[in-house]
Amino acid sequence: MIRVRITSAAVSRTGRGPFAGLPREAAILSSVSFTVALGYGIAAPAIPAFARQFGVSVAAAASVISAFALMRVAFALPAGRLVDRFGSRRVMAAGIAVVAVSSVLAGLSRSFPQLLVLRGVGGLGSAMFSVSAQALLLASVPSGQRGRASGLYTGGFLLGGITGPALGGVVAAWSLRAPFFLYGALLVVPAVIAAVALGPVARPVAARATASPRESLTVLAGALRSRAYQAVAAVNFADGFAVLGIRGAIIPLFVRDSLHRSATWTGIGFLVFAALNGATLLPAGRVADTLGRRPVMVAGCAISAAGLLALAVLPGRWAYLGALAVAGAGSGLLDVAPSAMLGDLLSGQARQGGILVAFFQMAGDAGAVTGPVVAGLLVDGASYPAAFGVAGGVLAAAALLALMTPERRDDRGAPVA
Repeated sequence: MIRVRITSAAVSRTGRGPFAGLPREAAILSSVSFTVALGYGIAAPAIPAFARQFGVSVAAAASVISAFALMRVAFALPAGRLVDRFGSRRVMAAGIAVVAVSSVLAGLSRSFPQLLVLRGVGGLGSAMFSVSAQALLLASVPSGQRGRASGLYTGGFLLGGITGPALGGVVAAWSLRAPFFLYGALLVVPAVIAAVALGPVARPVAARATASPRESLTVLAGALRSRAYQAVAAVNFADGFAVLGIRGAIIPLFVRDSLHRSATWTGIGFLVFAALNGATLLPAGRVADTLGRRPVMVAGCAISAAGLLALAVLPGRWAYLGALAVAGAGSGLLDVAPSAMLGDLLSGQARQGGILVAFFQMAGDAGAVTGPVVAGLLVDGASYPAAFGVAGGVLAAAALLALMTPERRDDRGAPVA
């Protein structure tokens, strides 16, 4: 069993609304996640078109997005070590600042290589932010509230991710450089919040003595021998692979090639997915806090798999929308329970936690990167149903591993892996 004792100096609770009874860090970090996702969403629609202005191919333009994602994966573990050494608050402020500065400089790019490198640097900063923010959230919230706090934190990302592209499309119609500047300006707010409003909390006790890379890897190797940690990493990978990766990359092509519908139907489907995802977050968090993390993880994998398999076998646009609604609800469960179980694993012993949060997030990012590639190969070599079927199989395998994971309860009745 892996335990990481992380102390917190801030014990105040918010008094009203969905954050009632939660530590103030939950509300602050949810606001930060919304602002970061909003800024990213504003810039995202302009990135490929801006890259094309340098006379590169469509594939090269798409590589700008891939560079950001790949740097997130590559720098996740180093970001975890930074959290263990310097604390979540400092690393989060630094990561947001890196994304902000790199975004502004990307908007000033005079060549494609400059843009590519600067977006890669942005991915590095994004890894620092995401690892430190999740480590801080899990450290600040008691076990019996982690499911609800994770749902609210993810909801901030979801709301920002929905709002940003709509605003970004309007800004990009005026100037393809302007979204980068607006993105950078928006990130000043969460950077200041991270540096000033949040107290010096969630620093591991073990971080007082700097650990070597070998010691960090030893901690990670020990965690990977835990069935519970294997389960949360596998479920996060499956969610990234099947839900995030395939939905974003394959559904638009499926709508065009198989349903013979316009891109409008892609947008409608994504909206349905997001609506069910958001509606599920808070109920899923409460269930995870009362009944346990394991049943929510298993149900999330099963429901998400059912939605994707429905895409493979049920024809028509209404079946398409229904399948995405089911997949969206399943994804909402997976946005809550694995991170809550991860927080349970991190609480209780004076060992490094940042490196474990980093690998957990790296698993999800790796799934989101590999999912579209594998699905694309399956579509080219076989069919869309084959791609959706493999995605369902990945989710089923993760569900089986989660089902085999033991879960007990602490003295307060909160689930502990």
